[in-house]
Amino acid sequence: MTGAASFPAGLFAGRRYRVLGLGRNGLAVARTLLAMGAEVTAWDDGEAARAAAPDLTLRDPAAGPLSCDALVMSPGIPHLLPAPHPAAVRARAEGVPILSDAELLFQAVRAAGSGARFVGVTGTNGKSTTTALIAHILDRAGIPAAAGGNLGTPSLALGLLPTSGCYVLEMSSYMLERIASLRFDAAVMLNLSPDHLDRHGDMAGYAAAKRAIFARQAAGDLAVIGIDDDFSRGMAAEIAARPARLLRVSGEGAADVWCDAGMVLRDAAGPILPMAEAAALPGRHNAQNAAAAAAVALGLGVARADVARGIATYPGLPHRQQAVATVQGVAFVNDSKATNADAAARALACYPRLVWIAGGIAKAGGIAPLAGYFPRIAHAELIGRDAPDLAATLAAHAVPHRVAGTLEAAVPAAFEAARETGAPVVLLSPACASFDQFSGFDARGDRFADLVRALPVGRAA
Repeated sequence: MTGAASFPAGLFAGRRYRVLGLGRNGLAVARTLLAMGAEVTAWDDGEAARAAAPDLTLRDPAAGPLSCDALVMSPGIPHLLPAPHPAAVRARAEGVPILSDAELLFQAVRAAGSGARFVGVTGTNGKSTTTALIAHILDRAGIPAAAGGNLGTPSLALGLLPTSGCYVLEMSSYMLERIASLRFDAAVMLNLSPDHLDRHGDMAGYAAAKRAIFARQAAGDLAVIGIDDDFSRGMAAEIAARPARLLRVSGEGAADVWCDAGMVLRDAAGPILPMAEAAALPGRHNAQNAAAAAAVALGLGVARADVARGIATYPGLPHRQQAVATVQGVAFVNDSKATNADAAARALACYPRLVWIAGGIAKAGGIAPLAGYFPRIAHAELIGRDAPDLAATLAAHAVPHRVAGTLEAAVPAAFEAARETGAPVVLLSPACASFDQFSGFDARGDRFADLVRALPVGRAA
């Protein structure tokens, strides 16, 4: 992040907010609002989280009238489905807006007089990589940029950029449900596959939440949509009727910005760069991410050469096909961020022969959609709550596998299987959520890396 300053101390003086959820996001929201002069009361249903915030005024927002300008709920707390939090019920009854901190960031930036541009990135998979890649391109081109939201730094903690700056926000469907005035100068929707259906009711509800990233866009704004899946192609057809300029992007076929069969990123003006020069962006899914980033950067006025240089020098993110170590000729790859089958498919497609570590809390459909990649799997080690279900799917397709239960058991077993079968890669790409055994995908990936580095004769990749 470059060029960010603190918001003026009295910017939100006279405003009153209730903050629900005191994790990483909620704490940053409460403290930033206080620093801007707002009146803030905060709450978390967990006693330990409340005890960790002695500097905040604590009051349960469900216990009495809210009497505030907005209720700011951490993204993971439901306000509608599968069951609304009692504070959300009270907010709706009182007509109090329920907002995300991305909305408050937009309000604060405009109230401070900055015309900094906003880029929003959503989709089922690839959001974090594309968000970080866009910010990297802008930063290398000398444009003050701040990246955050669902990725890394909470939105409201990003600080104040000048009018020449650009916020690049990863927007989850949960966050997009809670925006009111935020308008993105450039909005990206990468792809869409079933996910978070418990929060959105069905696929139509999920798609509607994602589509909100294009709300309030006007002529001169940019709408970038991936067209490598049916749901997204349908959304592109809808958005084409709106005033924003639509750019279709693809990692595998002709579009406004796309990768050709030779994996050269290009647009109508010609080649941008060969994707072989972008070592941190393997696979066709990352080619689509690069196409989206290039479309945004070019649309924001970044020079073509700077776009190419930014993509080529992008260092990658942890837990996204991250090379951990090579042990006795076997490469270990951490793709813990793959929490659904669609994300795991993108990693599996990159390796002709591998040992696969998968499992956790499976999403709807489990790993059945990955059957086309099963011939690549020399052996699978399965972990977590739904390992028996995954084992049944693999057994039905005659894929060699074992229910290891834990990463502690799976990593050495996968190493041995790789040596026995000659598979050059052990890939952790779980296709499942992590919360049965870990605090998040990052903790799962970190544990995997620790276990790999404890294997004999390892060397850092």
